[in-house]
Amino acid sequence: MGIGAGRIKMAAAAAILAGLPAGEGWAANGAYAVDAADISEVGSCKIESWLSAASNTDFSAVANPSCVVDPFKPVELSMNMNRARSDGEWSNTFAPKAKTNIVPTGVGRLGFSFYAAGSFDALTGENLTAFAVVPATLRLNETMRINVNGGWLWDRSVDRHYLLYGIGFDWKFTDTLQWTIEAFGQAGQSDTPSVVRPRFQTGVRYRPNEIFSVDLIYGRNITGENANWITLGTTIRFPVPGGKPAHERTGHL
Repeated sequence: MGIGAGRIKMAAAAAILAGLPAGEGWAANGAYAVDAADISEVGSCKIESWLSAASNTDFSAVANPSCVVDPFKPVELSMNMNRARSDGEWSNTFAPKAKTNIVPTGVGRLGFSFYAAGSFDALTGENLTAFAVVPATLRLNETMRINVNGGWLWDRSVDRHYLLYGIGFDWKFTDTLQWTIEAFGQAGQSDTPSVVRPRFQTGVRYRPNEIFSVDLIYGRNITGENANWITLGTTIRFPVPGGKPAHERTGHL
């Protein structure tokens, strides 16, 4: 692999592993890539974390704290911190993100939000990527929904632009279990075909209460390589001051 191809791969890994969209409550979130349109109540906070290991020995360890504030309208602010190994090389990236809801979701009604984010190398301070995404969510009923994402990514390391896309389906099939399946990726010109190859994930979330949940996820081709991924993730939610625990309050799944 040449230097240029290596930089493309590391930038793509930063965009996908360090900049994975984080939703909330029953949203496709944490290690899932396709975001939902909802955000939580102002004052709520959570810490998402996950470990991902691939059959080609690639690895990622992520922590993603977030809180919802209201400077002029509710905005979810998060900071994704990723320690990753790709092709035997280690990297440390930070990815700050801001997300706000534009049109609330509801059963039979399409909702929209918008988020902007970027990633940079934690050691050198080099800006790696910048991206903006519009998540849309259609709730089919109280237990099923479809999430569709479209956006733009700028790979600053090679000065190339990509179209981001994703579609996912969530089904809360018991009071404590949710199944998610999603496909996502980026389209555009690349010297490395794997950078624009579609990606896939599916997994089950166990949420015994409003505070804690755990995810077990199988993924394919997550950072552009032909590899199988296993991810174990957790989310810890913190109560809104004077209110209920942080969770998605815009409706049931």
